[in-house]
Amino acid sequence: MEAGDGKEETPLSLALSRFQLSEDYGFLLPNPLTELPAPYGPWMEIARELPQLIASHRLRSRVHQMPQLSTQHLRGREELYLAHLVLSFITMGYLWQEGEEGTVKVLPRHLAVPFWEVSQALGLPPILSHADFVLANWRRKDPRGNLDPIISLPGGESLRGFILVTFLVEKAAVPGIKAIPQAIRAIRQLDEETLHQALQGLATAIGAMGKALQWMHGNSSLGRLIKVLPVGNADADCPHWKDNPAMPDGLVYEGVSEEPMAFSGGSAAQSTVLHAFDELLGIRHSQESTAFLHRMRDYMPPPHRAFIEEIGRAPSLKQHVLCSGDARLRAAFNHCVAALADFRSCHIAIVTKYIAVAKAKAGRAEVGGWAGRPPAALEAKGTGGSHIFSFLKSVRDTTRDGLITA
Repeated sequence: MEAGDGKEETPLSLALSRFQLSEDYGFLLPNPLTELPAPYGPWMEIARELPQLIASHRLRSRVHQMPQLSTQHLRGREELYLAHLVLSFITMGYLWQEGEEGTVKVLPRHLAVPFWEVSQALGLPPILSHADFVLANWRRKDPRGNLDPIISLPGGESLRGFILVTFLVEKAAVPGIKAIPQAIRAIRQLDEETLHQALQGLATAIGAMGKALQWMHGNSSLGRLIKVLPVGNADADCPHWKDNPAMPDGLVYEGVSEEPMAFSGGSAAQSTVLHAFDELLGIRHSQESTAFLHRMRDYMPPPHRAFIEEIGRAPSLKQHVLCSGDARLRAAFNHCVAALADFRSCHIAIVTKYIAVAKAKAGRAEVGGWAGRPPAALEAKGTGGSHIFSFLKSVRDTTRDGLITA
């Protein structure tokens, strides 16, 4: 992480740029690149054709023909993020082209080695994560501001909608992210008026996130995603090779390690937004949920993870509000907590509506371009099973416990 211009800063004076945060886009990568330099044309060609290659069962053969490319020509964070995005999607398609019954144990060297090198450069794991799926995976489709994912998988408009709604949730969070340093400065300066304004801004942003998320309720096509994507388990919304019965030993990255490695797939729990809000508001989850959420921080870009840690080192907002005796501050604080709990309730409703219903309807037919039977993720431990519901409800309930009632 860049330390800035060398001037001494009090903790969490939080110039957002210190943490690779954008004033306009928050944790989203601002204006991601959509093309890699010419030497990486073979990667881009495969990535653009992924849905068709997977549907026709030709992706693995194309990957086997792919040349071994060095990562030395990649320059700067934006090129590295696009390379990680491209390689993570190709990897996902390669492994799951034939469904859960046809997974492989080894990722070929000419895919595994550059994926590992790019991951090491970014401090990200070599798997498709939230940072790839959403934060770096958007482009402007036309001058009117319409958006599209840069890279996709089978799923058509359903997957496109899922990615872009999640983008809109991240975008709606931006005023709340900017309210965090404002609130902490106000606590340090005993500026109650500014603190009240910051809390109002945070509550408004969380409400806007909820409105963006509710768009999924009105989009029936999103319910088909569970039958289109070979989803992971309750810990992950995307395919993965950690604690997955389809890949019990993990995955060997050829040319990197002879031993298999295991990683969790992309998950909403990898979004830094809610971690940051929880940290500011002093929300304390159960031991089991906290352990999982902290593990998900390993899948965030390191500067974003550092942002959460910096908030944790700041003076306690909740303690300040309690000690102030200011009824207006208490009400504003509780408004933020209640809005966060409502957002999590909305998430539970969407999971129930689409994923649990899809579990009941899933058959053995090939759907959406992916082969094989429905993933084990639809069973008791998987997405739509008991673990994800107990986790989401526990996190929502412990959020409500954060209200100041005394």
